[in-house]
Amino acid sequence: MNRFLTLFLVIAAAFTATAAPAGTNWTMATAYQDTNFHTLNIRQFAEEVQRETDGRLNIAVHSGGVRLKMPEIKGGVETGEVQLGEILLSAYGREDPFFEVDAIPFLTRGQRTAWEVYELSLPHIEARLKSQGLLALFAVPWPGQGFYTQQPVTSTRDFQGVKFRTYNATTSRFAELMGAVPIVVQSPGIPEAFSTGRVNAMITSAATGVDTRAWDFASHYYDVNAMNNKNMVIVNAAAFNELDAEIQRVVLRAAAKAEARGWIMSNAVQAGLTAGLEENGMTVEPPDPRFLVQLEEIGRTMFDEWLAGTGERGREFLEAYRALEH
Repeated sequence: MNRFLTLFLVIAAAFTATAAPAGTNWTMATAYQDTNFHTLNIRQFAEEVQRETDGRLNIAVHSGGVRLKMPEIKGGVETGEVQLGEILLSAYGREDPFFEVDAIPFLTRGQRTAWEVYELSLPHIEARLKSQGLLALFAVPWPGQGFYTQQPVTSTRDFQGVKFRTYNATTSRFAELMGAVPIVVQSPGIPEAFSTGRVNAMITSAATGVDTRAWDFASHYYDVNAMNNKNMVIVNAAAFNELDAEIQRVVLRAAAKAEARGWIMSNAVQAGLTAGLEENGMTVEPPDPRFLVQLEEIGRTMFDEWLAGTGERGREFLEAYRALEH
């Protein structure tokens, strides 16, 4: 063979090897900041997948709503615009009531019962996601939700006519039953909504309170531990099925580890984040016992309303739920 042709072929082969992609590249969208424990957990998941597959699957995590805004993420995963996304599951209760069961106030009492409710509802959640071309990888709860207000509150009467920030249909209904005016605002828009007077109170976790610097616009935090909403990481089923079996197993193992780690992180950050609110000048205290009784009654009303729309699936869930030792 002509030595010039040989040299050309060697160079071409080297160039091709250099230019070839190292592996499959996926994009993941999440709406939360890099400092949020959910995002930290997700980045660790992505790093583990890349490491355990030797770079055959690389997940680029786009946080802070940069790639897709929160309301766009689920649809983006469904269409394949991104392969992975993190969603607030209860925001999609209109698609299936089991998506929002974790948002019913006082149905759960901390992480133990939150996990039990998750196990009972997961088959329904997975079935609905499958029908939408999606797979559930893992879910992690927020710390217990509390009230942020601009003045002391001791009763639901104190919320009459108050413009109340909500983030899904369930929290909107909660606000209505307290006599407040629900206004949907996603997490990144909270500071502006308060500063402009669009809202004057909200219910959310201490994590979101710290992320949004709640001490700049609220004076009181009431740790009512009303619910443990979950974020869920979902994947486009077609994209997942294109992976070879070994890489699929790595993804599922990493997801299981991320779920276990995330629940531990959620529990661990609660006290520190609540202390952070107090250190920045907020009054942090438990609710008045009579106020808590009023809130629990609203929770029972909302659970009855939820059951009315679930049919046989809801009745089966209720039987299993009652069988648990609470």
